[in-house]
Amino acid sequence: MEIDDRKLNILHAIIRDYITTGEPVGSRTIAKKYDLGISSATIRNEMADLEDMGYIEHLHTSSGRKPSDKGYRLYVDKLMKINKLPQAEEIMIKEYLLQAALFEVDKIIKQASALLSELTQLTCVVKTPSVNKSAVKTIQLIGIDNNTVLMVLVTDSGIIKHSVMKVDKVPNNEALLILNTVLNDNLKGLTCEQINLSVINNLKRYTEGYDAFFNEILTALYENLSHEDDRSDLYMEGTTNIFNYPEYNDITKAKDFLSLIYNKDNMSSLLNSRDGISVKIGTENFIEEAKDVSFISAVYRMGDKPLGTFGLIGPTRIDYSRVIGVMAEVTRELNTLLKGESNYRP
Repeated sequence: MEIDDRKLNILHAIIRDYITTGEPVGSRTIAKKYDLGISSATIRNEMADLEDMGYIEHLHTSSGRKPSDKGYRLYVDKLMKINKLPQAEEIMIKEYLLQAALFEVDKIIKQASALLSELTQLTCVVKTPSVNKSAVKTIQLIGIDNNTVLMVLVTDSGIIKHSVMKVDKVPNNEALLILNTVLNDNLKGLTCEQINLSVINNLKRYTEGYDAFFNEILTALYENLSHEDDRSDLYMEGTTNIFNYPEYNDITKAKDFLSLIYNKDNMSSLLNSRDGISVKIGTENFIEEAKDVSFISAVYRMGDKPLGTFGLIGPTRIDYSRVIGVMAEVTRELNTLLKGESNYRP
């Protein structure tokens, strides 16, 4: 059976009403609230067809219907219009992120996730830039006293790491300057895996006489560039926002949701998105525990380099138009900001 314009209009009305109220929708409700130009009886017949086609579902405890995952998918793909955000919100997003730009990149990302959670009233989970996949951008050695050196490492993904090293004797300023130059000339653009024995042996030729000091630098460098469990780079905001939805007053549903978002394996898998904004609805999520939620995600980047992924998670009846609009605006402003940050110099 083909879905015609009348059925599409009724489906659109059902979805809009259910997103707003969370209550099953009946034909009388549609007839009264939406000027479709057809009778309640006609709407009821069309709703029966929509149910047969799998776009809406009948709740046994009510005479009303609710959208199915298939119905939401049609809505997102064909019926929904993403409205431009109010100018006041666009200005607020821009100003908030500009203020966050005073911090290091990972903190900017966390600030952006807090903003996404606040504006959508959903749980935001973000995969912060991966240290494992980052390469050296600059290294700076700074003498603190006779036995203490501060190493500042900046990666190409904007991560900044600080290491305080205790050594027998700190080289003089002239020697530190030479060592800084040697390290940057030889390590810039290399990841932890690429700093192999050949690279190390080549460096030792230029650091002769500073063997013990060089070994301390190398140890600190590996500690900062390696990360045993990349999944721990997940950060979350707004975990209790789900309780704004009355259906999650059900203890079992609430526990299931919290178990889902606090499972790092699940969240890490859901955050493996491609470019653009991805919308996964209910059973479209390949994780069984996520079959009752929707997951909207977007990749953020520094210039051409993808850094990580934002995800917004909530019930399938979220306001898709609003959520996608906010996600698009925040990631757009963030990407613009990070592109400027790529020119950062410590």
